[in-house]
Amino acid sequence: MSNLTLYELPGCPYCDKVKNKLSDLDLEYDSVEVPRAHPERTEVKEISGQTGVPVLVDEKHDIEGMPESSDIVEYLDETYGSAS
Repeated sequence: MSNLTLYELPGCPYCDKVKNKLSDLDLEYDSVEVPRAHPERTEVKEISGQTGVPVLVDEKHDIEGMPESSDIVEYLDETYGSAS
């Protein structure tokens, strides 16, 4: 089990943006595929307060549910990029 978990939906361009960054940084992560219907995304809502994806959880750095692909990519760069 990885420290990183990505809640995602196949075909979501915002999720792909985050997955590309994870790949660029050669980071292992667990993927959780969420239901297409927003009302069924209870697990995502519990951790992030909203039903949109992607959402990142980083147990190592106490990130419990970061939404917004641009914020996630920036966080990954700052935390796991070349400076790490």
